Amino acid sequence: MHPPRLIKTLLALSGLTAALLPAATQPPTGFATLFNGRDLTGWRGGDTFDHRRLLDMNAADRAAQIAKWTASMHEPNPKTGKPHWHVEKGTLVNDGFGAYATTEKDFGDFELQLEYRTVAGADSGIYLRGAPQVQIWDINQPDDPKRPDRRPRLGSGGLFNNTPGSPGRDPLVVADRPFGEWNHVRVVMVGSRVSVWLNRQLVVDHAIFENYYDQKLPAAGRRPVPPRGPIQLQTHGGEIRWRNIFLREISPDEATRLLASRGADDFQRIFNGRDLSGWAGGVDSVAIRNGILVWQQGKGGVLYWDRELGDFQARLHFKLPPGGNNGLAIRYPGTGNAAYDGMTELQILDENYNTVKQLPPDKHIDPRQYHGSVYGMVAAARGYLRPIGTWNFQEVTVEGSRIKVELNGTVILDADVSAVDLATVMGGRAHPGRDRTRGFFGFAGHSDPVEFREIAIRPL
Repeated sequence: MHPPRLIKTLLALSGLTAALLPAATQPPTGFATLFNGRDLTGWRGGDTFDHRRLLDMNAADRAAQIAKWTASMHEPNPKTGKPHWHVEKGTLVNDGFGAYATTEKDFGDFELQLEYRTVAGADSGIYLRGAPQVQIWDINQPDDPKRPDRRPRLGSGGLFNNTPGSPGRDPLVVADRPFGEWNHVRVVMVGSRVSVWLNRQLVVDHAIFENYYDQKLPAAGRRPVPPRGPIQLQTHGGEIRWRNIFLREISPDEATRLLASRGADDFQRIFNGRDLSGWAGGVDSVAIRNGILVWQQGKGGVLYWDRELGDFQARLHFKLPPGGNNGLAIRYPGTGNAAYDGMTELQILDENYNTVKQLPPDKHIDPRQYHGSVYGMVAAARGYLRPIGTWNFQEVTVEGSRIKVELNGTVILDADVSAVDLATVMGGRAHPGRDRTRGFFGFAGHSDPVEFREIAIRPL
């Protein structure tokens, strides 16, 4: 039996030891733990490397590349003998060298929370879906006169690789804590829309996260950040420590609610969910079920809101059946073909259309017919639709001859149709409506039971 004085001493020492260790933190409700506090289980090596390129490699080359990066993480530092990435008292430590710590799993829409602590002169970051980056650095560094885009004094948390001057590029406020203190980061990413809180202060507000890997390409060839990819913790020449790394995947329904809540007060609902008051054209081609506009199987035509528009934004939710095909009539004249007599038809289409319809290779649809495309003129980026049977959220902006389509938080098309050479229009067809400046907004049905709800307009 231990004497009382020894017991008190042991208790005091155990309390001191506990104070020196980071508090064991449980993930918030709904979150998974990405770093277990013991080892690098669930993590691999990575680099500033286009995740699309990695996925396009054959399996053997991809495995070899990942193995090379991962080996770099575990190489010993010549001065300390410790691996570049190692665990100390429940904290993930990097000495500023080696490949980036990269999650083995890819993520789509998510909420990420973590804490970091760094040193003077630091320059690091958090890659989202494999793309750079939420910036972390020493705000006491002077601005670099040779790099006017480097402005540490503005604080951490900004989307450093966005175009200078664009929303989100620089943080809204300086929220960094002094050296020696832990900083808390929260990131919400839905589609390409990113919000960042640093130490509970909003520093990036629902900004488009630009794809660093495509920035040097001509505008027509750029694509958004991938729909899925890993989280990466960047190394950049100075020690940085990480802990309490938690992530919650955001469901399609939650993502849609989040996106639809932004700026909703500026839009006017044009479908009341009960009847077709204010609509004209193909009113016999649709039915209304539980507040949802449902296109009828086997029926075509154009249903349009009977108010002429010039420049405008439209918002809507839609759900596709397998092989579903419909379209948004833009500046439709009230008669004729929406795709050619109107300014255009923006495609609403299942990306697996060729397979579902069992089309032979020589009958596959043109790239300018896929979802979001300016029909027959400009192709949209693909891969951003939600699974069949799930609601999608889309916003369309029409200003002059420019059309922008944002699908589930990602801009999949941004094009000036006046720049399209009409000689290149699909099928060589004439396009008398391309330069229309006014017309009606509606739906161009193609016999499939596509569903629509919460349809709203904001004239510009």
